[in-house]
Amino acid sequence: STVLNLLLRLRDPTRGRVLVNGVDARDIDIDRWRGLYSVVLQDAFLFRGTISENIGLGDPDVSTSDIEDAARTVRAHELISRYELGYEHLIRERGSNLSAGERQLVSFARALAHDPRILLLDEATANVDTETEALIQDALETLISRQTSLIVAHRLSTIREADRILVMHRGELVEQGSHDELIAHDGHYATLYRLQYDPTLDAH
Repeated sequence: STVLNLLLRLRDPTRGRVLVNGVDARDIDIDRWRGLYSVVLQDAFLFRGTISENIGLGDPDVSTSDIEDAARTVRAHELISRYELGYEHLIRERGSNLSAGERQLVSFARALAHDPRILLLDEATANVDTETEALIQDALETLISRQTSLIVAHRLSTIREADRILVMHRGELVEQGSHDELIAHDGHYATLYRLQYDPTLDAH
């Protein structure tokens, strides 16, 4: 999460630099830079308004078609269609009339509808139930194939299919590679994976 904060320039480093294609992030126009990203956090923030308004955020460049296409991609359309008013269903403040999983699916649709160059997911599946996680996991495969995605997760099923996994331990980068490479390495990642999913796994 600290790395994402540095990347978005919510914080600037006190030592060292964040380089983007060799350019210091502090030398890039901050509004233009942040405009490249969409972010999905662990705790989805929804405001009082319709589902459509929560996804589109009043952006004139996001059409009704964009909103529905994004919802279909992240498997939220079926959920939304259950409501009598569909995309005009009124969400209460902070999404209190939706489950945690439903709130997160709406947040995923919001992120995708704005067509980001880079998608940032910060523990985006941490608070969802197993059934919803399966929907999100299916959607993630589509999202990751469409744009660069940076995913922060302790739940390793979220990142298993990532091209490159970076393992942080006590603020240090200790391992990196694909899932299979890290399992074979039998280090921190393999230990975490066995604890979460398969205690009998023979990494060798």
